[in-house]
Amino acid sequence: MKNRIVIRNADIVNENQYFKGDIAIENSLISEIKEGSISGLFDQEYDASGLTAIPGMIDDQVHFREPGLTHKANIYSESRAAVAGGVTSFMEMPNTIPNTVTQELLEEKYIIASKQSIANYSFYMGANNDNLKEVLKTNKSDVCGIKVFMGSSTGNMLVDNKDTLSQIFKNSSLLVATHCEDEKTIRENLSIFKERYGDNIPFEMHPQIRSEEACYLSSSVAVELAKKFDTRLHVLHISTAKELGLFNKKNPIKDKKITSECCIHHLWFNDSNYKEKGSFIKWNPAVKTENDRKELIKAINEDTIDVIASDHAPHTLKEKNNSYLSAPSGGPLVQHALLALLDLEKKQQISLKQIVKKISHDVADCFKIDKRGYLRAGYFADIVLINRNKKNIVGKENILYKCGWSPFEGTEFNSSIISTFVNGERIFHKGLIKESKSGMRLKFKS
Repeated sequence: MKNRIVIRNADIVNENQYFKGDIAIENSLISEIKEGSISGLFDQEYDASGLTAIPGMIDDQVHFREPGLTHKANIYSESRAAVAGGVTSFMEMPNTIPNTVTQELLEEKYIIASKQSIANYSFYMGANNDNLKEVLKTNKSDVCGIKVFMGSSTGNMLVDNKDTLSQIFKNSSLLVATHCEDEKTIRENLSIFKERYGDNIPFEMHPQIRSEEACYLSSSVAVELAKKFDTRLHVLHISTAKELGLFNKKNPIKDKKITSECCIHHLWFNDSNYKEKGSFIKWNPAVKTENDRKELIKAINEDTIDVIASDHAPHTLKEKNNSYLSAPSGGPLVQHALLALLDLEKKQQISLKQIVKKISHDVADCFKIDKRGYLRAGYFADIVLINRNKKNIVGKENILYKCGWSPFEGTEFNSSIISTFVNGERIFHKGLIKESKSGMRLKFKS
């Protein structure tokens, strides 16, 4: 039985165009998108007058903590927060417990998501020093990529065996996504600051411990390996201006073999915020200088950086309320990532068209996601309706993360997410979530 829906009178931002029009949906797919009015009979009509319609955000880097760390978060709770923030698809990382380093463990996560996820989903296969054969079994048509931690972060997945790294880059037919921080440099820096401060290292020292040089050294190695073996490389969470010289801004993303991503916190915060925020903005890689932040934004506008993500990585307040050496790195962001970007647009730092490109179009092209990332006939109807003039204050009463806090708590954003459609179904509307496990497994083109 067909279910026909139309969204009318929306201000549509899509494929570098801005126009007022309608979007028709039949079952889970967009059947027509048009400037002006679409005629015909529909089962449901939604009036989007005064609202901006964009394709849903595809977040290529989240940590939803399931299995094994569900006291922090789980796929159900964080996918609810995602759709409330206009994120309709996510790609989740392998540093859960157990680490996702076998095909069986990978498929177990897909089974959980098929029963629990409100948003569309994919999961990275994790690499370690000993599982090359398992990594190379990964099916590139229904898995987003291989994750390689070239710097240690949450979990025990550091790949520091040079031969293993070379074999992954040489033999993987999938996209290889890397966390790049040089472990030797970090350890040397940490030793210096421990000697200086003992156990009371100020959080302001985090960007000096996990330094610009640590990032650049590791990113350089990843890019060198990718060029040597012609690997499809995607470098995650670029945080420094120095690293930008490693990437090409000339080619369209479809023609790039080496791509890069940056994250919301590196676009919003700088090192002056550590005194106020402390552990709540402790991420790996670290938030760095205001110049780095500005250069990252410039790189987005020039297409040197290809994708914007959240790196949503929740921890409990109890875990975060610790000294520098004990507080884990990471924070919850998926509900507020798009709102933060819309505020940067209000400040005339990034255009709305470029935001849509970097959170939807270019993510779909970067990962070759099938039928997503654009508002096009025949594509899945993943759509977000935004009121760009309705203020939104982040408070405990409206935070949906299981951990119950946000680094943006108390921030007044200038826009609000009004509705989120996932596969043609209105899942989120004016603060209410339809408890439907509407998410689908992402598929990838060869």
